[in-house]
Amino acid sequence: MSLPVLNQRFRSWWQPRRGLAIAEACIIGLVAALSAVFLKVGSGWLGTWRVHSTDLLPAWLALPAIGLSFGFLAGWLVQRLAPEASGSGIPQVKATLANVPMTLSWRVAGVKLLSAIIAIGSGITLGRQGPTVHVGAGLAAGMSRLVPTSPDHRRQMIAAGAGAGLAAAFNAPIAGVLFIVEELLQDLSGLTLGTAIIASFIGGVISRLLGGGSLDLNQQLTQSSSQFSIPEIPFFILLGILAGLLGALFNRGLIFSIKFYRRLHISLPLRVALAGFISGVVVAMLPPSFRDNTGLREYVITGGAHISVAAIAFAAQFILTLVAFGSGAPGGLFAPSLILGSCLGHIIGVCALYITGVGSPTTYALAGMGGFFSAVSKVPITAIVIVFEMTTDFNLVLPLMIVSVAAYLVADKVVPGSLYEKLLELNGIILAKEVPMEGGLTKLTAKDVMQQRVETLDAEISLEEAMQAFARSHHRGFPVVEDSRLVGIVTQSDLLKIRESALHTFHERNLADILLKEIMTPVPMTVTPIHSLGNVLYLLDRYQISRLPVVDGRKLIGIITRADIIRAEADHLNCKNGTPKLRPEPSYVVYQTRSPSIGRGRLLVPVANPETAGILLQMAAAIARDRHYEIECVQVMLVSRHSSPAETQVRTAKSRRLLRQAEVLAKKWRISLHTQIRVTHDVAQAILETINEQHTDLILMGWKGSTSTPGRIFGDVVDTVIRQATCEVVLVKLGTTQNTALPFGYAHGKLTPHSFNRWLVPMAGGPNSPLAIKLLPALITLGNDPQIRLAQVFKPSELKPDMTISEQAIRQLMRRRKLSSTIVALPVQADSVAEGVINLVKTEGYDVVVLGASREGLLQQAIQGNIPEAIASGVESTVILVRGAINN
Repeated sequence: MSLPVLNQRFRSWWQPRRGLAIAEACIIGLVAALSAVFLKVGSGWLGTWRVHSTDLLPAWLALPAIGLSFGFLAGWLVQRLAPEASGSGIPQVKATLANVPMTLSWRVAGVKLLSAIIAIGSGITLGRQGPTVHVGAGLAAGMSRLVPTSPDHRRQMIAAGAGAGLAAAFNAPIAGVLFIVEELLQDLSGLTLGTAIIASFIGGVISRLLGGGSLDLNQQLTQSSSQFSIPEIPFFILLGILAGLLGALFNRGLIFSIKFYRRLHISLPLRVALAGFISGVVVAMLPPSFRDNTGLREYVITGGAHISVAAIAFAAQFILTLVAFGSGAPGGLFAPSLILGSCLGHIIGVCALYITGVGSPTTYALAGMGGFFSAVSKVPITAIVIVFEMTTDFNLVLPLMIVSVAAYLVADKVVPGSLYEKLLELNGIILAKEVPMEGGLTKLTAKDVMQQRVETLDAEISLEEAMQAFARSHHRGFPVVEDSRLVGIVTQSDLLKIRESALHTFHERNLADILLKEIMTPVPMTVTPIHSLGNVLYLLDRYQISRLPVVDGRKLIGIITRADIIRAEADHLNCKNGTPKLRPEPSYVVYQTRSPSIGRGRLLVPVANPETAGILLQMAAAIARDRHYEIECVQVMLVSRHSSPAETQVRTAKSRRLLRQAEVLAKKWRISLHTQIRVTHDVAQAILETINEQHTDLILMGWKGSTSTPGRIFGDVVDTVIRQATCEVVLVKLGTTQNTALPFGYAHGKLTPHSFNRWLVPMAGGPNSPLAIKLLPALITLGNDPQIRLAQVFKPSELKPDMTISEQAIRQLMRRRKLSSTIVALPVQADSVAEGVINLVKTEGYDVVVLGASREGLLQQAIQGNIPEAIASGVESTVILVRGAINN
């Protein structure tokens, strides 16, 4: 048989077939039901033995001792055999279905089953329904490995196993299906629904046949006592509100409990043993009816409990569940939620009966079960269906709907988001929303595209000051703020109109007397952070404007220009499959050295090329000596996006040799130098993370001077650093006239004497020209007898150029002590800045050109001609580009 035929048959076997899926779902439903029944019988038998032990020994001795010893055993089994089996298990299943790599197998399912029997039977106040979901999913995951299937098919089988486990635990097959759709998989495809329905139906039927019912209640009693009337609606709404508030408090308590146990720094067996001991002590002090959770629940639901007993039961269950769950014991929250809801409902029902004379505490108790369950798990539809399926009482449907929906809305308002996702976040797992495969660009929001740093003008400044701001900046418009709130916008066209109509509108008033708020455009068009890019494009085109402020309320948080749209489109085109790049995993430090932290700031130098690293480090050393900075030297190693940076093995020998040579040079220069090697999916992201972690003040990095990447100005890495780095940025394109192949371990770390002697600094009057001047005294120490020329480019039509900016820069440089360099201001006539600078460098042979420009200026210039890139590619000299620090 030929190889293509074999490949075709293998691919046909690999594709998930409906018949195979149905057969798997049937087996999964059967196995999940058997495991649920085994868990119920095992924990029930052990719990009965625990209760009967109080007949032989005092309760204050027997219950704490059993809780302590069995809790330790359950925790030891989990820690030793399957650490993934701790807790409820539903967060682990949810993460697996979201394609987070987590262990889900037969081993995890077996350990979960055994440890949950021991933990629940020991008296820990947790339920068995969460573990049955985990066990069902684990068994399904193990079975799916027996046959080759696609990842999507495996996810569907795991979801079916989870649904079957829930259906078997509650005898509620419909609820099992809804829980998959509402919380776990959120998928309504035919295959997912079909397999989930089959597995849940079989799980529920087998469980009922084998006696695995969740509530062993007298159905005739509950149905005959259950009743509902219109005057009771306010009390059911009140019950829903209270269930929502207390459910939100319960969820926050669970998070606090987990963090508290972690601060104790004790092992899992000791944490579970401590929880079992506390539960035993508390239950021993309560009436005997509290020793059996199932009996207590039935006692409350059937209306036999006094209101004080229900209140004590609620408080005890609330506290003990927090104590137990935070320890990491294998157990779920479904059963405790139902008990808490029944107690709360019973209390409200007794009060309603006392006030109105109508109503049944049983109805309120059952409705409270659904309400509290909905508030905790944030699955209102599942909560309604679970209680209805367990009671099969149609009189409960309307009260259940009122209470469950009200509880869900209140709880989600107080504590938004899923409890299970918050539990995963505590372990560093964030479930990212999937980016749609089609129309990915239009799915971007204003928050994804906007520039967070916004240059604004105050509404109270004069028109003359506003004109000066426009002259200093490349922006063609500014948002106008008053007390940090957006009140208007002003553009260059507004200023031109004012000039033309100044005599008619403002008569003879001086420009210094006209306030900006008098001529700005009030109430400008804005967007919110959640507006889609499609809405932004529509507004820009509809009103023929070039920028849109992004506001949260009236607070200005960003701005979107047409240039930002162009960059977003370029990013979209550069991504594979036409979808935006997903946020990479954080970089991981695999090697690090630390020196004494004695500097006033920190300078970051990313090194990659051994041939140029020495020159970059010498520049960094000059700046560090001048500013009393420390140097952070980082080497970034790329790994495949299919592997985690924290788990990928890399070879660091060459990188460590490079960094060790940097350490040798730093000792000669007597500068504190730190080194690190980072493994990452994205170089720019790793650099930005280093900047934030090390509180970097300045980054100095190499730059090729041009890029072949469509839609990019300086290249992927440099563009990202310029846009997002909050510190000062210095880019260096090393010239070809100097010996850039100088060995990294050069004895004195010196460049050739002529390499950095003649300096040219174009003075355009931009916001970062003073920054370039401030950096110059440190850099010129690299040469011998340096000569500095400050050039101002003027149009040929200007007869008498204004050299004020250059003269101010000369005075600033001369004030620096020990600066004996020759400094000359040089007027240059040319049609453009790039043309004038390139011609000057070629005719007079300058070694270094220093350019200062803002982040927005660089990107705007790139769209309108890319002055820095034109200069860098047009000269063979070294080009140093400076961008000041920004505040996001």
